[in-house]
Amino acid sequence: MRRIYESDALRRDDDDPHAPAEREDEGAIQALRSVPATALSDRLVPRGLRHRFVSVDVETPRREFAVGEPVPFVVTFRNRVPFPVSIATASPLPWVWTVDGDVEAAAADVSLRDPPDEPGRFAFDRGERKRFRRRWDGLFRVSDSEWVPAEPGEHVIGAAANVADAGAKGLRAETTVRLVE
Repeated sequence: MRRIYESDALRRDDDDPHAPAEREDEGAIQALRSVPATALSDRLVPRGLRHRFVSVDVETPRREFAVGEPVPFVVTFRNRVPFPVSIATASPLPWVWTVDGDVEAAAADVSLRDPPDEPGRFAFDRGERKRFRRRWDGLFRVSDSEWVPAEPGEHVIGAAANVADAGAKGLRAETTVRLVE
């Protein structure tokens, strides 16, 4: 066996895919262990600064809609920095939208859903943009089974991350639409 290796017989068969070959990258590391980027970011970026890296925007295709016509809108959250960021939220719901201050066009005394009291996270990868498409049907909820149409005029559609004092932290945006007869 020793004679085969010393004779260079194996090196002559370079075209044979089954012949053993010498590795040129013996000392190179092939792969590093995967490090969860969000966990690393949580340890390196102070909590008080994380909200500054995320922007919020609310857009509608136009400014005027007929009464009773659905109003589509897009909410965009964007991480503006080249490293991952995560924001601690009050519940597993990462964000909420409102119309004239009513959550998802439900009256303040009618709960549309009851999220658990456990905290959650709104995580963003490097430079990530998250877009959510929603629609307001032009109705306000007044009871569990009753909805009333919105009055003609201006209405404010807003979106915010589900954090305490989102407006002061820059995690809230809004746009105004006009309902016409």
